[in-house]
Amino acid sequence: MKVVIDTNVFISSFFGGNPRKIIDLWKKEKMTLCLSKVVFDEYIDVLQRVGLKDEYEIEELLSLFAKGFNILFTTKTPKIRAVKDDPDDDKFVECAVALKAEVIITGDKALKRMGEYMGIRILTPQQFLKTLLPTRK
Repeated sequence: MKVVIDTNVFISSFFGGNPRKIIDLWKKEKMTLCLSKVVFDEYIDVLQRVGLKDEYEIEELLSLFAKGFNILFTTKTPKIRAVKDDPDDDKFVECAVALKAEVIITGDKALKRMGEYMGIRILTPQQFLKTLLPTRK
């Protein structure tokens, strides 16, 4: 399954809970992470701003990113204006459309309100784990 993970879920994974379970699924090759340059740059920028840049897990993730581990990456995305309440979140929709992702996983209210875009489901981490991976705990 191809997924785009919003920055808030990605960062929250360092603190456990459902976001951590989602990143663990990616690490176990149960899903493919879809990234664009803009999304990747935001991940790194936010990680550095919140002071997690020296953590072992960050190094592990950067190593996985560098190796292209279970990742689809695009440098070109369509210009889409889908998130009316927060146009900065359009980058996640653009990445999902460009790489034909099935799901955007987010905790962002503006994205969640959309529910779906062009057949791409927009789900919270809890919804994703319950609905699309019901056998996972």
